Amino acid sequence: MAQIQFITHFTERYDYIDSARLALEGGCRWIQLRMKGAADEALLAAAREVRVMCDEYGATFIVDDNVAVAREVRADGVHLGKNDMPVVQAREILGPNFIIGATANTFEEVKAHHAAGADYVGCGPFRFTTTKEKLSPVLGLDGYRDIVSRMRNEHIELPVVAIGGITASDIPAIMQTGVSGIALSGSVLRADDPIEEMKSIIKIIDK
Repeated sequence: MAQIQFITHFTERYDYIDSARLALEGGCRWIQLRMKGAADEALLAAAREVRVMCDEYGATFIVDDNVAVAREVRADGVHLGKNDMPVVQAREILGPNFIIGATANTFEEVKAHHAAGADYVGCGPFRFTTTKEKLSPVLGLDGYRDIVSRMRNEHIELPVVAIGGITASDIPAIMQTGVSGIALSGSVLRADDPIEEMKSIIKIIDK
């Protein structure tokens, strides 16, 4: 699984598809198309475009929330939020080869997703973020340390991806907590040059 994941967002400068392209050009090889509140038709159209781009770059393509669209465009996987379809039901629909990620904020949620057969969890938020509505309690470094420690104690092997308001300067300390990777969105798109920002983030992870 990629250590750096990019979650699409829109700004005054970039739309969802632009944001995916910038991340890919910067070297990211895991793109999650998140378009909260978008109509299915708009999501499907964007997903078809991003699927092609990810194929061109050899990147993993994940669709947020929508199992039907993920299956329609032959995405590599789907990411399920707390109010989305349960992991078990998605697995029944998508089969064993689809990547299924799930959102978690507590160790208990991580444990439940592991039992349900999730392939990874997006765990957060690290800090307050404006790209996410209905924010769960902020975890911070201590939150990740606690979750990873409890997972080890119970022999739960499941990739944990930190998410939520993370910037490049946060990455070394977050990775030292034992998480498997980092998911980014706004911090890349707010940079003067998002492509160079993504390149620099990948260099940080590679160290």
